[in-house]
Amino acid sequence: MAYTPIFENERKDMIIPALGGFYEKIAQPLAWSVFRLAVGGMLVLEGWPKLMAPLAQVGFVENLGFYPGWLWSPVLALIQVVGGILIAVGLFTRPAALAGGVMLAITLWYHFAHPYGDAMLAQVGIDALKAGSEYFTPNGVARLADGGVKFLHQVQEKAEQDSLFWTGGAFLFAAFGGGYLSLDRLLFKKQF
Repeated sequence: MAYTPIFENERKDMIIPALGGFYEKIAQPLAWSVFRLAVGGMLVLEGWPKLMAPLAQVGFVENLGFYPGWLWSPVLALIQVVGGILIAVGLFTRPAALAGGVMLAITLWYHFAHPYGDAMLAQVGIDALKAGSEYFTPNGVARLADGGVKFLHQVQEKAEQDSLFWTGGAFLFAAFGGGYLSLDRLLFKKQF
């Protein structure tokens, strides 16, 4: 089987032409594989608790409009765990990544459509905080002095950014496949 790099490294277009072979044969396959492991591994880590409690997400998926929740909650867990393992090892990479990407795109939409809100504490909580309640640690006082507004905005931004990153990663593998160092290439001699 002929090796075809995902990205061309024409020596005439490189600042250091001697590095062309290194990029094609080592850097690109290794980087592609490490990123594939990261995307697949993240899906497994996030999906494992859902797989251990397959009906725990029933209310959540029904709030998203996926009925019946008793069906979609385990499907969500399977997409994450089984799909994540398939992406990580590069087996049936494109279909697994497409399923994961769609699921992650829905998650991304959810974070934009349902923000965490503006405050964690009501005024009575802020008053208790300012009164020096024993229920708050010094770090809690620092983070919640404004009712948690700044903290929740940071959490919201993090959720949106993480979802965007992982969604893009999954769709990247759906578009380009598992790469040279994948089980698709090893077993099928081509990309699935």
